[in-house]
Amino acid sequence: MSEIPAKATESEDPSDGARAETASVLACDAGHTLADGEGEVPAGDALWQSSPPGSIYDYIRVASFSIGPDGLVDQWSLRAEQIFGIRADRAVGMDPIDAFVDPDRRERGQRKMAEILDGREWTGVVPFRMPASPDAGDGARGEQGLAEVYVMPTRTQEGEKAAVCIVVDVRTLRSIETDLAASQAIFGQSPFGFLLIDPELRVRRANERFASIFGGTPDDHRGKGVHDYLPRPEAERVSAVLRRVLETGDSITDMHVTGFVPGSEERRHWSVNLYRVHSGSGRPIGIAWLGTDITARRAAAREAAAARRNLALLNEAGARIGNSLDLETTARELLDVVVPGFCDLATVDLYQGLLAGDETPPGLADGSAELRRVAFSSAVSDGPLAGSGTDVAVGAVHHFPFNSPHADALRTARPASIPGEEGGLVQSTLAIPMVAHDTVVGLAQFSRTKGSEPFGDRDRDLAVELAARAAVCIDNARLYRREHERALMLQRSLLPPGDPVASGLDIACRYLPGSVASGRPSEVGGDWFDVIELPGHRTALVVGDVMGRGLRAAVAMGELRTAVRTLALLDLEPAEVLSALDEIARGLGTPGGVQQATRAARRPREADLSEVYLATCVYAVYDSVTRRCTFANAGHLPPVLVEPGEPALMLDVPPGMPLGVGGEPFEEVEVELPEGALLALYTDGLVESRDHPLDEGLQAFVGALTDPTSPLEDVCDHVLNTLDTHHGEDDIALLMARVQGLPADSVGDWTLPREPRSVGRAREYARGQLLSWDLEPLVDTTELLVSELVTNALRYGEGEIRLRLLLDRTLVCEVWDSGLVQPRRRRARDTDEGGRGLQLVGLLSAAWGSRRTPRGKTVWFELPLPDSGSGLADPAEALLSLF
Repeated sequence: MSEIPAKATESEDPSDGARAETASVLACDAGHTLADGEGEVPAGDALWQSSPPGSIYDYIRVASFSIGPDGLVDQWSLRAEQIFGIRADRAVGMDPIDAFVDPDRRERGQRKMAEILDGREWTGVVPFRMPASPDAGDGARGEQGLAEVYVMPTRTQEGEKAAVCIVVDVRTLRSIETDLAASQAIFGQSPFGFLLIDPELRVRRANERFASIFGGTPDDHRGKGVHDYLPRPEAERVSAVLRRVLETGDSITDMHVTGFVPGSEERRHWSVNLYRVHSGSGRPIGIAWLGTDITARRAAAREAAAARRNLALLNEAGARIGNSLDLETTARELLDVVVPGFCDLATVDLYQGLLAGDETPPGLADGSAELRRVAFSSAVSDGPLAGSGTDVAVGAVHHFPFNSPHADALRTARPASIPGEEGGLVQSTLAIPMVAHDTVVGLAQFSRTKGSEPFGDRDRDLAVELAARAAVCIDNARLYRREHERALMLQRSLLPPGDPVASGLDIACRYLPGSVASGRPSEVGGDWFDVIELPGHRTALVVGDVMGRGLRAAVAMGELRTAVRTLALLDLEPAEVLSALDEIARGLGTPGGVQQATRAARRPREADLSEVYLATCVYAVYDSVTRRCTFANAGHLPPVLVEPGEPALMLDVPPGMPLGVGGEPFEEVEVELPEGALLALYTDGLVESRDHPLDEGLQAFVGALTDPTSPLEDVCDHVLNTLDTHHGEDDIALLMARVQGLPADSVGDWTLPREPRSVGRAREYARGQLLSWDLEPLVDTTELLVSELVTNALRYGEGEIRLRLLLDRTLVCEVWDSGLVQPRRRRARDTDEGGRGLQLVGLLSAAWGSRRTPRGKTVWFELPLPDSGSGLADPAEALLSLF
């Protein structure tokens, strides 16, 4: 409360009594209040208690002074000193008119002063000028000001008329008015919710914006607390923050508050700024609350976050799905992407028919065909999906009922949303058909458990996109598996069926496709091996490898293998077989075939060469009578020979150029194989891989062949098991043969002079040898055929004649001479006297033929043994059939 001069007493104004009475009552009330609130305080002293800091007088500059009967200042308050800047000892005794009023207004001021001292009240705005400082020179003038003055007449103790003046600094008042107007404009017109909260955390004042959100008028919110607007947990949190701001003075920026507004079930979000409010004296008087609704912004942020999450999920799906050409692996890759980032549980079911290779599985149109569950993933305990009816295990075959939403999704190729079962774990499930190239290949299910955010439209679109990507990869894997199985079937069909059998050799072989050898799916290769029986109890051993992979390599391998068998039956030398095979390989890469390739070789090479099929091959011919083996190599790995009691060694066979290159001849190497020796032919898949160089693999293979006396099947298994760490992604072909030469007592060999008596002598030799072998049923037929061949050698051949009989699984008869002309079978006319000898040989023998030798030719025929189950032709019937 401002100071009032003590000399101011009663007024002559009739209303003074009433005012004094009112002042007395207020003073008494104030005294009771203070006494009640603060303890033992005398009532008379209550009038003089200071108002608490922060009253209006801290903002409005109010001062008082009194004027004596002589019109001079006789009392000067401390507030007057602050406003006018004049100390009391200087101000007392001054004429206020002369001191503060400009000379041109002094006359009017003197008249007003006279009226005031005559006992009249007066209120008005008076311009004034501060008196000059005593230290200032002559003519110095003080600052100008404007004061609102309230003059009240009084009397002194002597009864003389005086006056009390109450002065308010108008400039300060105008500033306060401006501040109040600005504050009201900000508070009332703010687009944000504005609250003033008192130290008791009650709303002291609310603006219109806040009231428009929470209802009512601004006055209706007075006295309410945060518990009236927010749920209890949120209200407790906000209350704690308000207390901290009130205690520390630290402002809070962008505090997120969640709650509801009256009449709405929608959860709202606000961003709130808090700061402590102080009085003019610096005392905390409350907290300012400035809040704005960020519900839409939060929703937009969630949408943006969801979009970023979905984009990241799609990027991850693109990077992780489809890295394998395996159906089950691709399905698991899809689930690894979506769980738990997108859903809590997921499964993938594929049509059983498609997995089995059917192009159009039955029941596809109605969605009830059999499916096989290929993948399942869960971020929670493994439980059945809602609506599935049963807990289907991975690998189990099942089907959905016709009227189920799952079957409907498969039938219409449209996603379906399936609500969770009452009391179950799952909140909702998205059943997404997996469509690839307009074909439904299966169904993917994504489920979220209760408590998770429900699926929205954006989630459904994302699920469709993920399922579509996975479906394309799964369909590609399915198509690859189908092509791989077909190529593998073709490749296996081109390999020798069962266990090959050869004269004078014990054979064992292994073929492992790349997918089996490496444990990973890959394309089939062009590796092959073959065992071909040749005349004279000889055997051709072949191992080859077409460069490249896939169906085309398998087809090229089949063509080369067929060509090898054809060339082998012509009984050509190994080098000649490879030369002819090289021409065929070059023809495979030329649209016109071998002839076109031959013509193209005569023309200059062009820049755009046609596709070339390259292959490596080793071709060996083993003679069981002499135990000699002739090798020819076209760029293949060298054969390995293990002699009894000796370490394994690689045979030095010139490698030559691969088939399909052309231009280089092939060399032959003849090696004598001891009895019991082990010969191994193989492809590079056995000894070479990405992780192991070829030299290391060859040394490991040679080191694995330590015991040639073991059974060949065991030797093959030992080699594959020992070299398991060296297996790569290529096919493996392994052909092993143990030498078992034809015994000497199974061979009959005679040289006949070139004379007619040799025919009869040949029959005698043949009869005697067959009788010693206990082959009496073959004597007549053999004598007839031997006489025919020896007669032809005498008539059409040259040089001495050699007769040889070989007994093994069949009986082979060979007639050698030095002539180069090959016998040719022809059909004799009925009137011809001759020309039927070779026809007779063809009728009575199981097989016959001729081949060139380094010194002429050999004509041979073969007869089955009596105990072989093959019947012999009757010579008489055969003779009669010729006529």
